Amino acid sequence: MRSSVHAVIAVKSLALAKSRLADRLHPRDRPRLVLAMLADTVDAATATPEIGSVTVVTPDPRVADLVRGLGAYVHPEAMRSQSRADSHSGLNAALSAAAEAVRRHHGPVELLALQADLPALRPVELSGMLTAAPENRRAVVADHAGTGTVALLVRDGSAPLAPLFGTDSARRHIAAGAVELLGDWPGLRQDVDTADDLGRAMTLGVGVNTRALLSELGVSRRRDGKHSVDRTGPPVRRPA
Repeated sequence: MRSSVHAVIAVKSLALAKSRLADRLHPRDRPRLVLAMLADTVDAATATPEIGSVTVVTPDPRVADLVRGLGAYVHPEAMRSQSRADSHSGLNAALSAAAEAVRRHHGPVELLALQADLPALRPVELSGMLTAAPENRRAVVADHAGTGTVALLVRDGSAPLAPLFGTDSARRHIAAGAVELLGDWPGLRQDVDTADDLGRAMTLGVGVNTRALLSELGVSRRRDGKHSVDRTGPPVRRPA
């Protein structure tokens, strides 16, 4: 039987959250969507039998409070730069630091870096991906567009995570020696950066946290797989 895989997830400051959804969601609602999608991602990961722990690296105290309540660990991170290039560099550094902390605690375990915005992820998809991945190798799962990376798996307990997230990261991970996994895992592949991404995730079926928030905000799925916002409904309740 394979040893447990330990997952790491990086989440930047909520003040920088999902700027590409600015035309669809109010600025105060975008951080709430980030938290809801993160909660569904963490719930799916912790419900996957092969995953021994989930660690979230973040500089944001609201993120830390949320994931502790979900049974995940928190690795603190300093606030990242807001430039895009520095953001990618900071993301990779944060994931590497969290992976090193996991191994200091658990020993030479296998590692899985996951994106934080996978609201349609199912535990059965993670299990299937882990079963399909070769022993003692690095493996990568590309996003629905085939360019980004939603999961980076290291099955060699002595090899570093060495993440290369950022522009065209799937190709760069493969060029660095990772095996591309080609399974049918639509929820795993559907990260959310744009309104179209959110519509596709809703078509697949998002988790309970994202679904509850979108219902509260009056966001509904259209037949074309996109989403619309009901601007005529009752006012949305806001936290005090």
